[in-house]
Amino acid sequence: MNETPSSNPTPPVTPASGVIERAKNILLKPKETWAAIDTEPATVQSIYVPYVVLLAAIGPIAQLIGGQVFGYGAFGVTFRPSLGSALTSAVLSYGLALATIFVLALIIDALAPNFGGQKNQVQALKVAAYSATAGWLAGIFGLIPSLAILGILAGLYGLYLLYLGLPILMKVPEDKAAGYTIVVVIAAVVIFLIIGVIVASLAAPSAFM
Repeated sequence: MNETPSSNPTPPVTPASGVIERAKNILLKPKETWAAIDTEPATVQSIYVPYVVLLAAIGPIAQLIGGQVFGYGAFGVTFRPSLGSALTSAVLSYGLALATIFVLALIIDALAPNFGGQKNQVQALKVAAYSATAGWLAGIFGLIPSLAILGILAGLYGLYLLYLGLPILMKVPEDKAAGYTIVVVIAAVVIFLIIGVIVASLAAPSAFM
């Protein structure tokens, strides 16, 4: 007997669909997803491509478009940066975002033994990359600069993801997870402040070109 081909074949799994599925799961089912991430094989390249490479681009691209279309307003005054300045800021922000994840992973890995955990650079990179998901997706609010604060608030969910992921992937006892998370967050804040200064200083010369 000949079988009739299904009229609704299963769509092929593409890199983009894989990123979407992982992002959805880490946001909606974080505990179960962290457990799955813990046991899956990975390398630095497989974590970065395509997940980090794609999601880290959302914020810089959104801010580039939003700044050119709507501009930045304060006290009744609207400022639109020059295209050159906007492009410079976007490229720098994107490049530094990719580097930041790697640096943060090194910090997570180095601190693990201090909180009873196990050093593992790949596991640390998983934590740094996947806990950043909420913040990266929230970068879409940059399309409308006046709503950027919503992106910051939404990005705070990433702290919760970090708190859940650290003890699972870095094998830190539950009673030390909060302290570990706080120290990692402080380190992340310092890194982001440094990045903000770098981007602003390098982009400023072309702001009015």
